Amino acid sequence: MAAPHSVDPAQLVEELASAGVSPDLLQTMIATMANALMSSQADQQCGAGYGERSSERTNQRNGYRAREWDTRAGTI
Repeated sequence: MAAPHSVDPAQLVEELASAGVSPDLLQTMIATMANALMSSQADQQCGAGYGERSSERTNQRNGYRAREWDTRAGTI
């Protein structure tokens, strides 16, 4: 099962085509990449993917909460 914030190439291409180059697009791309990296790191740390049951699992994810992240591209 894919993590809820994994990158969907088709969706990304659609957003790029409809949005053009704008600060909102840059913010969306940064947020998508950051979420994908953090999800990948959590998968690696746990020893299993998001929602996946595995005998090699060493840990469990411990929730999520939304936070703002201030960057040069704006608040994400």
